[in-house]
Amino acid sequence: MPNPPTGFAHGLTLDAARTIADSALAHGRQLGLAPLTVVVLDQAAQPKAVLREDGCSLLRPEIAMGKAFGAMALGFGGRELARRAAKMPGFMNALSDLTGGRAVPVPGGVLVRDAAGTVLGAVGISGDASEKDEACAVAGIAAAGLVADTGDPE
Repeated sequence: MPNPPTGFAHGLTLDAARTIADSALAHGRQLGLAPLTVVVLDQAAQPKAVLREDGCSLLRPEIAMGKAFGAMALGFGGRELARRAAKMPGFMNALSDLTGGRAVPVPGGVLVRDAAGTVLGAVGISGDASEKDEACAVAGIAAAGLVADTGDPE
């Protein structure tokens, strides 16, 4: 390839993103959850994979994107974002304004880290209760051999 781009670190591979999304949906089916939408973002917060199960309601892709985007925007998993939203609503309102309403500070947005702790991207899932969405994201990330960061202290 003439003049290949240099200096870009994309974080997640397409194979890892597919594994995360497919495994997260499979986990949701095992749990009998409502239809889910999974969004996997790379290190630049760009969509790497988006899967929307049959039967998802209208805004599930946007909500899943917002969960993942919020985690990437501040570098915290959705649980920490939810705690901060409760303690600092003014800040979260400002974040919402700054991101054009794209950050959704609730569980279900999970950072994806490698074994060394480097953020490779984020996963957002929407469709069922936020805690159940989060459990599916964690299962998908683990299936890819990566580390899930939900925003809860270890």
